[in-house]
Amino acid sequence: MEYYNYIKSLHLIFVITWFAGLFYIPRLFVYQIEAFHKPSPDKEILGQQLKIMAKRLWYIITWPSAILAILFAIWLIVLIPSWLEQSWMQVKLGFVILLIAYHIKTHFYFKQLQNDMVKKTSNFMRLWNEGATFILFAVVFLVILKNAFNWVFGVIGILVLGLLIMLGYKMYKRIREKKAQA
Repeated sequence: MEYYNYIKSLHLIFVITWFAGLFYIPRLFVYQIEAFHKPSPDKEILGQQLKIMAKRLWYIITWPSAILAILFAIWLIVLIPSWLEQSWMQVKLGFVILLIAYHIKTHFYFKQLQNDMVKKTSNFMRLWNEGATFILFAVVFLVILKNAFNWVFGVIGILVLGLLIMLGYKMYKRIREKKAQA
């Protein structure tokens, strides 16, 4: 198993690039939604450019990275099947399934926006953008601590941080609205 660390390294690289795509695509969705509500010609110019950016990110980086991360993960499990007996790995795989579901749901939002179907608000997408972050925190704590229960403290910490960020965002939004009315 001298090549084990190479497989593990490739898995980690593609996990990182997968998450990079999942972190950035909802940001592009925010910009697409906001551009959709602008007057012409800004709406069309920005909309087209943002669609191109989203399409390239999604199909050139995010989807290939997801597939390769999963393939290398399967290869690692084939090499060390005893991991499947460990509780931390079982919980981690649960989060991986949640991540795949998040990815697929994000794909539906991507397809809608590529077809100029704006069904969500930019504020919703800002919150949606945090989904991958929560999963990432849980998985990192699980892998590093190798404990199926200590990850809870890490996730609670990020939830508190997320709550503070949302409160800060709401305060900023109110200040922005007051300035706009003045």
